[in-house]
Amino acid sequence: MKEHHTQIRRRTVLLGAAGAGLGWSAGPARAQASAWPTKPVYLVVPFPAGGGTDAFARPLAAQFSKATGKTLVIDNRGGAGGTVGASFASKAAPDGYTLFMGAVHHAIAPSMYPKLDYDIERDFVPLYLLANVPQVVVVNPRNVPASNFQQFMDFVKRNPAKLNYGSAGAGTSHHLAGELFKQQTGTFITHIPYRGAGPALQDLIGGQVDMMFDGLGSSAAHIKAGRVKAMMVSGSKRNPAFPDVPCAAEVGLPDYTVTTWYGLWAPKGTPADVQARIVDEVRKLGTAEELKTIWASNGADFGGMTQQQFAAMVSSEVKRWAAVVKASGAKLD
Repeated sequence: MKEHHTQIRRRTVLLGAAGAGLGWSAGPARAQASAWPTKPVYLVVPFPAGGGTDAFARPLAAQFSKATGKTLVIDNRGGAGGTVGASFASKAAPDGYTLFMGAVHHAIAPSMYPKLDYDIERDFVPLYLLANVPQVVVVNPRNVPASNFQQFMDFVKRNPAKLNYGSAGAGTSHHLAGELFKQQTGTFITHIPYRGAGPALQDLIGGQVDMMFDGLGSSAAHIKAGRVKAMMVSGSKRNPAFPDVPCAAEVGLPDYTVTTWYGLWAPKGTPADVQARIVDEVRKLGTAEELKTIWASNGADFGGMTQQQFAAMVSSEVKRWAAVVKASGAKLD
């Protein structure tokens, strides 16, 4: 663990105060649980900085520091559609001091990566649903000269196989959202996988890729700044953060429902009382006005589920995406 912490200090950004009270508790396990956290907590984020997971992890870390006086250390470990970081986190000590912030991508991964060395349901304990946001279709306005969805569709259909879309990696929700879109619209757009939404978004902004099917959390700031243009949000209703962007049902795609959710897990074996302490602390973080504002600006909802409900949702999502992968024929590029 000492080597693990040393590596993380070299490679991550520390958010908040790392001051007093960082020592190990010498008391029994229950005393440690009631006192948690007594030292820095490490949060494994399985994508590079700048993506949707990061957009929620870093504000959460800042609020965690304010509330507890301890540091939440963000450990970005990208690669293979988020499975590299998940594999690493699954093998961490189950003591409440290494947590994992995964996403819908990790419910898709079992169907896309048949040789995973971890199981999201078997090797982790689901703690809390942190954010839930719709997918959004965003384009580079220089590459795709469209001011509305109809113009966008006309352009895509006039340029079959000439356009491409970036994703956070093969097997992520970005990838599957693109494949679903192609399936439901009868279009063809080439998939370009990246090591995370952050790098893909940078290439979208730079014009190296034409569009993305992104989680609204990572695209929101770029939409507001005019660096990318939103064509549509998934689902049957507009998002309050972007009331001028039509929803899928409005533009003739009533079955195009793709949501990007982000959750918090602990390694299997984490004591139940430590789990309860973490869940209680995270739930309180979500009541902070600063965090509420950030979530709202990203078009996201916070929490709303018990541990048991979150576990049931993950299990349901694993089954749902297995069916989508099979129907779409999506494969690793």
